[in-house]
Amino acid sequence: MFISDCRREFYDVIVSQRVLLLVASDVDALCACKILQALFQCDHVQYTLVPVSGWQELETAFLEHKDQFKYFVLINCGANVDLLEVLQPEEDTCFFVCDSHRPINVVNVYNDMQIKLLVKQDDDLNVPAYDDIFRDEEDEEEDSENESDGSEPSEKRRRFEEDVIERTMKRRQRREWEARRREILFDYEQYEYHGTSVIFMLLTGQCVIFGKYFSVLLMKYENTQEENEHICSCSRMKYVTDIGILQRHVSRHNHRNQDEENSLSIDCMRIAFEYDLRLALYQHWSLYESLCNTSYTSASFKLWSVQGQKRLQEFLADMGLPLKQVKQKFNSMDMSLKENLREMIEESANKFGMKDLRVQTFSIHFGFKNKFSASDIVYATASLMENTEKEGPETTNFIKALDSLSRGNLDKLHQGLDLAKKQLRAIQQTVASCICTNLVISQGPFLYCSLMEGTPDVKLFSKPVSLCLLSKYLLKSFVCSTKNKRCKLLPLIMAAPMDVGQGTVIMVGIPPETESSDKKNFFGRAFEKAADSTNSRTLHNHFDMSIIELKTEDRSKFLDALISLLS
Repeated sequence: MFISDCRREFYDVIVSQRVLLLVASDVDALCACKILQALFQCDHVQYTLVPVSGWQELETAFLEHKDQFKYFVLINCGANVDLLEVLQPEEDTCFFVCDSHRPINVVNVYNDMQIKLLVKQDDDLNVPAYDDIFRDEEDEEEDSENESDGSEPSEKRRRFEEDVIERTMKRRQRREWEARRREILFDYEQYEYHGTSVIFMLLTGQCVIFGKYFSVLLMKYENTQEENEHICSCSRMKYVTDIGILQRHVSRHNHRNQDEENSLSIDCMRIAFEYDLRLALYQHWSLYESLCNTSYTSASFKLWSVQGQKRLQEFLADMGLPLKQVKQKFNSMDMSLKENLREMIEESANKFGMKDLRVQTFSIHFGFKNKFSASDIVYATASLMENTEKEGPETTNFIKALDSLSRGNLDKLHQGLDLAKKQLRAIQQTVASCICTNLVISQGPFLYCSLMEGTPDVKLFSKPVSLCLLSKYLLKSFVCSTKNKRCKLLPLIMAAPMDVGQGTVIMVGIPPETESSDKKNFFGRAFEKAADSTNSRTLHNHFDMSIIELKTEDRSKFLDALISLLS
């Protein structure tokens, strides 16, 4: 059931209860969790936080805590499956689901008692009508007794024939209804995509509840929008539309803080809406490293080739920037160069065909020293959550990433920025290797690339977010490098070793890299059908259905079935 009043039907219900927070391991969920934690601490709500990275951990966490809690809040997980069937809860258990995964399972939508969905009301969900999906069981047994023992045999026969015709019509209508139901559900469920971010839903839905933490909430939401842009979860148009709404909130909030009575200290946190460069971590890196390791510029210059390196040098020369300046840390560059740097880069970028190098974004300031853009924090927190340098439980990484969102833990945020730099270097090196060695091959209906065991940094790409980021960067670069027009319109399937001991690979499918792409992904259902038809040993454990784990020896027959299915 959809919740229309977030405060009355959600927050006022749980504020006096013990609550279990089940939070997915992504930046959107992480930021939403941070806000809810602050609210719960303010209102003295008793809660327990359990990070979950997949369906197995979600089921395990529920089984361990179901006797202690009656109210469960699921952040970015649970909307796209039948929760009651998966978890088998007691009748007095209530789930509040705040999830951006689409499509929403129809059973969750029409369950009025136990499932409460926190969804932005004006989202285009296209949920099928109740009567098209559900049908009350009819009693098809008719009373066959004669109304009168004195009826003529001809009258009995006539009634029997009418009864047979009526039953036949009912069976035919039911078969037609079931066929129509299957068709409706197929159309509704065949594509996977992401709706409005959970943070944006909380912000725009009920500012009355979250007003006290508006600044933090706003920054957290912009983080998630940047994450969606980087990991191809939402369309560019949706990003632009939503960021315009946020800009109005920022203007109103900053105007209030400019009053003399409400003026803030310079050391307080400030949020600014601005146009910035589409360069990864450039304010915490060197400009040269950022240009080389940003997907957009790397693909545009084709930096994996000698000719691409020459184009980069020509680009820097066109701006009039000395190599000594661009190769040192951004903070150490001459102030005279930094003053007009953005305008210089934009002007030269237009000459080199990069017309989208400027983006609308938000930045956060802590006094004069610390400034972070939203994308900086996305890269940092995502890298902390998937840190492979130190062995340990994933829960530890989640807690570190959560702590990095607090102003008092800027050291952890800087640690995340260092990890993000290593991740971006590894991605660009892997992309260059795949392009130069022709590892991206056309399988007919899709492109396919597989990383072999022993590939540098292959352990990093055993994590889902890192593999998705690599897949998007690789597809963008391949589209810029290939001359085959048909291949430019194909989606990509990427595979990487996951557990050598168990002989498993992780596989992800992403939609085509086109300007008109609506970011809807059909690989989730296709993976399920291919696995069922070949009895491949797969594990659909991730909340994104387009990410699966597969036994290495089953990969060939699985891909053959996928090619046959999508051709």
